Amino acid sequence: MSKSPTVTSTPRLSEFAKAFVFPKTIKKTVWPRVEAKGREVGLLFDWWQAQLGSVCLGYGDDGKYVATVGGIGLSIPRQVGKTYFVLALLFILCILFPGFHVVWTSHHLRTTNKTLTTARGMARRKKIAPHIEAVRTSHGEGQVEFKNGSMIMFGARSQGFGRGFDEIDAEVFDEAQILDTKALEDMIAATNQARHPYGALLFFMGTPPRPSDPSDAFTSRRAKAIEGKASKAIWLEIGADPKSDPNDQSQWPLMNPSYPHRTPPESMERLRENLEDDDSWNREGRGVWDPLNTSRVIDEVTWGKQADPASMAIDRLTLSIEVPPDRSTAAVGLAGLRADGRWHVELDEERHSVDWAIQWVVDRTKKNPLHAVVVDELSGLAEEKRGRHYLIGTKVRVTLAGSEGKDMAIACAKFYDGIYDGSVWHTNQTQVNVALSVATKRPLAGRWAWNRRDPNSNISPIVAETLALWGAQSDNVKRPTVARTETRTAVIL
Repeated sequence: MSKSPTVTSTPRLSEFAKAFVFPKTIKKTVWPRVEAKGREVGLLFDWWQAQLGSVCLGYGDDGKYVATVGGIGLSIPRQVGKTYFVLALLFILCILFPGFHVVWTSHHLRTTNKTLTTARGMARRKKIAPHIEAVRTSHGEGQVEFKNGSMIMFGARSQGFGRGFDEIDAEVFDEAQILDTKALEDMIAATNQARHPYGALLFFMGTPPRPSDPSDAFTSRRAKAIEGKASKAIWLEIGADPKSDPNDQSQWPLMNPSYPHRTPPESMERLRENLEDDDSWNREGRGVWDPLNTSRVIDEVTWGKQADPASMAIDRLTLSIEVPPDRSTAAVGLAGLRADGRWHVELDEERHSVDWAIQWVVDRTKKNPLHAVVVDELSGLAEEKRGRHYLIGTKVRVTLAGSEGKDMAIACAKFYDGIYDGSVWHTNQTQVNVALSVATKRPLAGRWAWNRRDPNSNISPIVAETLALWGAQSDNVKRPTVARTETRTAVIL
């Protein structure tokens, strides 16, 4: 990350920004055409938007956008003008290139509605209106249709919007700090058949995420860019000095290049008034990220490398039940061996309360040849009968993770080592990713075990996977009792 920049009358974005990473293979750019058409229809750009646009629409010797593979990441605070920049750019591309199709998704419906209102106002401008066929809205979704066949479609990911499209030339993932990899996978294929001559455009824009946000898609892009591993992607990060006082107004020009020309002091004061909490103000108003990987037990990049949504265990199937101290929820973890001999972990189920988990495991035990069922000795889920331990109220024999801490410490060490040496794979589930982001370490039995970052953090999914892996890798376990009348299959149903 660069040092805090010195703002001049004509700054360079690469010197102004906290980070501005882009491929060095740019030979030419479509930007002059876009900027000229923008002046013609009344869509103008500030200095930083013009410099960013030149890079975003840059292409190499192959005639394709240099970031058409990895996309364009924008970590920019609120009220700077990132939505206007991307929306205006896409409006102009729609005018310049007949049949240009765009999908714009936000996480929240209210954000979608706000963007739709902005798009409707842009479409009604005197010099743009002659290019517009119609602006349609219905049930929280909408679209701007151009007379030349171009179209921009808007919708909220939380409402299921974005799946099933094809032949899309540009996709915008607004509120990218709330974008998990599974949701991204469901939508990214829409650009595989892009018809735009320069290739597809992918925009990921948002503000620094909270620890509880499902932000793996956004944070992994940032990590790759900062570590110099994003060879076909663009990353722009604008923000205040992380070490500065939250109320230091001298940081305003650094975290908002539109200040004070387009964002007046009263707008900044209003945003601060509405974001009274320093944490929210730092993230959304000042663009300040948490220190990269310093508080995570397993960093985002390494965790992301071991993600395989198609992963499946076929042998040594093991279940575990994890309940937090307040017993507000329960998580069932699953682990086992894959066909390639590597280990697999996943969250089998998570729900509120605890009682459901016992019947869930009983049903699984009847249908599958389980290697083991693991529970923490202090969970209250096991009872002793004639020297053996069973799930309470059942005939399912369990393996206890001892209360002295040795078992849990070994389990955490094996889980950690397995992720970093590439022998353990996970299915990239949002609940687990969030749990990992809020998990820390606590000393235990000379080693460490999972701990919650704060009392409201839920780490049960990652603990359940850890215990399940420990049981799957151990030969010293108790085989669960299975009803003889049931048919046992090879994999978890």
